[in-house]
Amino acid sequence: MSGQIFRDVVVIGGGQSGLAAGYFLRRLGLDCEILDANDRPGGAWPDAWDSLRLFSPAQMSSLPSWPMPPPKGGYPSRDHVVGYLAAYEQRYSLPIQRPVRVKGILHSAGGLSVRTDRGTWLAKAVISATGGTGQPFIPPYSGRVLFRGKQIHSSAYRSPDEFVGQRVLVVGGGNSGAQILAEISKVAETAWVTREPPRFLPDDVDGGVLFEQAMERVRALMEGREPDRAKSGLGDIVMVPPVREARDQDVLYTVRPFTRFLPDGVVWQDGARTPVDAVIWCTGFRPDLSHLTKLGVLEADGRIALEHGRSLRQPRLWMLGYGDWTGAASATLAGITRSARDTVQAVQQFIAGDHAADPG
Repeated sequence: MSGQIFRDVVVIGGGQSGLAAGYFLRRLGLDCEILDANDRPGGAWPDAWDSLRLFSPAQMSSLPSWPMPPPKGGYPSRDHVVGYLAAYEQRYSLPIQRPVRVKGILHSAGGLSVRTDRGTWLAKAVISATGGTGQPFIPPYSGRVLFRGKQIHSSAYRSPDEFVGQRVLVVGGGNSGAQILAEISKVAETAWVTREPPRFLPDDVDGGVLFEQAMERVRALMEGREPDRAKSGLGDIVMVPPVREARDQDVLYTVRPFTRFLPDGVVWQDGARTPVDAVIWCTGFRPDLSHLTKLGVLEADGRIALEHGRSLRQPRLWMLGYGDWTGAASATLAGITRSARDTVQAVQQFIAGDHAADPG
């Protein structure tokens, strides 16, 4: 074991999920370390586009114990969130090491061996909290590689400046698509491509209401009731000010998907052809779980079989903050506190010997 660093718990990822886990781990007195691949605080937030704003108020977008300070006006901006996360880890003296890239995790006698580019950590339990934005997802489209125009994923979008005067398709029906379309439409000729017409929420409904509705669906399932599917979900479009402005300018309409690319444009379902200069893919992400490949926990679909966030194949591993499959709304600032608290409590009980030991 020479050269290894011993900890009760290693948390992989220093974004909002890792910070929430770190808070509860420290509060319960567990010896822990957070390994973050980034060279700056804030998780994935610094990589978001310049004008991004949350669609929940600050008080609904907070990590455990310390409410996010409200911004001077409107909803929190990207930079406001990054500043809050940086201050949060300092406020609670969270033990974060960065940049540390995890190369793989292996089973070891009495724990899990976390191999990194800066040494090896041996932990009794590991919480993987790298988030669901590790791999930008672009759906397959016939002829996409032949398209000569510009293509970027929303994760690479920063501002509308590089699209002035162009013909731009914004593909994807979520809130990112709506917000990017809203500002691109001010400087370019745009079309918003979605599978189904998006549902726009009333102007006075924000992300806080959506989170409460998501939790009500979870409660209904736990109680054996059928959730009210007529209620809005987290995929609905929140009418933040830029989106309302786009609606008032009559540019907030969508068209159904095209069938294939041409070198200089696209072909629609009715056979019509449209020249296009650029495509912005607002089509979501897939989690990057490559650090878990050597542990033998990945299923055929690339996910991990879980029970209450704990791997069924490796009982020393917990997953946190990857979306509803690791806890209702757990990929959001509003939803991570509950998931992190439950996860850390389960980890503490495991380490204390209240659960069966690792059979390996």
